[in-house]
Amino acid sequence: MNDVPHTELRNPRTHALDRLATPELVELLAREQSEAVSAVLSVSSELAVAVDEISMRLRSGGVLHYVGAGSSGRLGFLDASEMPPTFGTEPALVCGHIAGGRDALTRAIEGAEDDGDAGGREMRDHVKPGDAVVGLSASGGAAFVVRAIETAREIGAWTLGVANNPGSPLAGAADLAIVLQTGPEPLTGSTRLKAGTAQKILLNTLSTATMVRLGKVHDNLMVDVVATNNKLRKRALRLVMQLVPADAEKAATLLQSAGGRVKTAVVMGRRDVSAQEARALLESHGGSLRRALE
Repeated sequence: MNDVPHTELRNPRTHALDRLATPELVELLAREQSEAVSAVLSVSSELAVAVDEISMRLRSGGVLHYVGAGSSGRLGFLDASEMPPTFGTEPALVCGHIAGGRDALTRAIEGAEDDGDAGGREMRDHVKPGDAVVGLSASGGAAFVVRAIETAREIGAWTLGVANNPGSPLAGAADLAIVLQTGPEPLTGSTRLKAGTAQKILLNTLSTATMVRLGKVHDNLMVDVVATNNKLRKRALRLVMQLVPADAEKAATLLQSAGGRVKTAVVMGRRDVSAQEARALLESHGGSLRRALE
């Protein structure tokens, strides 16, 4: 059993899962998830290194790529898709790649994770020197992901391998390896559970911290939010009201003049400048609202 990945071992705490009453069943499954938080906290120093490496490359025109298979690939796509509405990024800044292609987002594609050649091709088609590539694999052995990371590194991208088992091929292939030690799953081998939760927490932390470093956040406010619906339009209005500060009428006028851009509206209100001057001021300070207001 020494060669069996930790995520494939039986969990001694959940052997009688099917015999539990529903309240106990639900409580046990939920309690097991707490190990995902601990796993990410234990690698916070390595994660900080990754944030700085990725931020440096994005500031220089690079792209962040997530590569995974199955649940890991879907989590990467999810995180990438949330960047434009949350932080106002261009859709191409953070990209997802999944074994089996986009069809694999909604259904299992037979044998896709074992196709290393496809992983290499995916990187050669989309990755350039100066990009950053994050490979995600619970086992750390998905050939599609391992080959993708190897190829991305050959191209000249900086690479991070994220696995839930120590000593995996993925860890050996990347510039930096992070092992999320979540241990045996409550349902043996179902890595969409603790392993998947830990990967989701890691991705949330990684991308949010990276966007903070890129000046997309002021205090704890989403000042680059794209107001594409009523909820977000109300949020944008509240942000301008808080940060100028201004009443609702003045904030709405500033936002309209700023083309709906919160940071531009705030600089206009705080510095008493036009929208064009506010945009130029932000651009000269790398998009940082804090520096533009100093």
